[in-house]
Parts: sequence; C-alpha cells; structure tokens
Amino acid sequence: MRKSLPQRIALNMAGVIGALLFGFPTYWLFTTALKTPGEVLSPRYDLIPLSITFENFATALAKPGFTTFLTNSLIVTLGAVLTALIAGVLAAVPLARMKFRGRKGFLFLVLIAQLAPIEALLIPLYLLMRDAGLLNQLPSLLFVYMALTLPFTCWMLYGFVNGIPIELEEAAMIDGCGRWEAFRRVTLPLLGPGLVATSVFSFITAWNEFLFALVLMRDQDKQTIPVWLSTFRTAFAVDWGGIMAASVLYAVPALIFFLIVQRKLVSGLTAGAVKG
Repeated sequence: MRKSLPQRIALNMAGVIGALLFGFPTYWLFTTALKTPGEVLSPRYDLIPLSITFENFATALAKPGFTTFLTNSLIVTLGAVLTALIAGVLAAVPLARMKFRGRKGFLFLVLIAQLAPIEALLIPLYLLMRDAGLLNQLPSLLFVYMALTLPFTCWMLYGFVNGIPIELEEAAMIDGCGRWEAFRRVTLPLLGPGLVATSVFSFITAWNEFLFALVLMRDQDKQTIPVWLSTFRTAFAVDWGGIMAASVLYAVPALIFFLIVQRKLVSGLTAGAVKG
C-alpha cells in the first residue's frame, strides 16, 4: 500500500534519527582518537576536534603486545568460526532433513545452551581445562570459542537448511547423485548466504570475548586483543586517547571481515525466514 507524503517524511525522519543515535558513539570514538590529550581531558564536549593528531594511534601501535595479541585474536576467532560452521552444518542438516526420536529434545537443548549465560560456564571450563592440562594454550581457547558459538550456529543453520526445499535434493538423487553429492552440489551452494550471516555473528561473538581469554590464558603472549585494550587503564590513570585509538584499530579486522561478506549478508539474514 502506497504511503502518503507525510508518512514517508515521518518514516525517513525516524530512520535518520535512529541512524544518528546508533552512529554517534562510533563517531565520538573516532573523533576522540584524533584529539590531543588536552582536548580529550577538557570539560568541553567538542563534536569536531579543534586540532587533529595521530599521536594516540602511534601510542597504541607502540604499546607492547599489539601485533602478538592481534595475531592471537585472528587465529582463535577465525578458527572458531570455521570449526563452528563445519560442526553446525553437520548437525543442522540431519536435524532439518531426518526424522528421529529425540530430535525436538535435542533442538530444545541447543536453544537452552544458547540462552545460558557464558559467565556460568567459566568455572566449569576452567576446572576441566586445568585437569586436562589445557590451560594457557591457544588451541584450547579456540575450542572454547567454538563451543560458545556452536549452539547459535547450529540453531541458525537449522533454519536455513529447513528453508531449502528437500525436493531439490530428491531431484538430484533421481538424476544419479548420491545423498552426499546432492548435498554438495545443491544444498551447500544455496546455503551460502546462511553460512555468511551465521559466520558474521559468530565472528563478532568470538572477536569481542574478553573474560575467557583473561582467565584461561596466563601468559601475556597468549592473550587476545580485548585483553590488550584493558592495559590502557592502570591504577594511576586512564589513557582515554590511547583507548579510543586502540578501539578503532581493534574494530578494523571486524570491519574488513564484514566488508568481505556483506554482499551475501542481507540475503542470508532473510534466507531462512520462509520455508521454500
């Protein structure tokens, strides 16, 4: 139904206001990173920096451990996303395509696991990894991040697989494909947008995780970049300019990952909404 001019103006204004509200913290973060230390600590709130400096970025890059922490974060985050996607697909396809006893109960457990607060898992995981001798090892942190993102990945991919008509696979099998080949040639390409959308949310979850990296990784060279951000705050002062610049640098890999997959992200967000 075509909207009237006042309705379109009201909707556009609401969209602009919403964009400003959500975008202002990012703008404030970036502009503060470009301010001098005197401007950052000034009681005045200047929306536009009076003088632009890259001193805060130089300070952040010169801080010990940036390259190491960034590398650790990339390894554990990308590894966790990849392994969670593989395990999620292997779980979602049988759940969506096969009927077996306990299927609904398993889906319910997956949902409960997603709803559980991750802080409740910290002590059990720490004790388990301590007894197994897995503390202070990057593969262990990768496994933890995979376990944290797997319930969400499995639940999301279940909806996407369920939205792909099973008749397409059946037609491929009638033409001579086996079940695996029909999945590889038909379902998996159609599942691409869903994999992209799921990977974005899993990447953000693992990339922003702080608590497990702080507790499970004792050596400084094994920690991740969210822990590195906390080093800008000491018992005597807080380097606000450095924190803002470091936060901008911290967001760059996530932004690059999003730009790489953004073409399929919108279609992926809606691909599992309606069953074909």
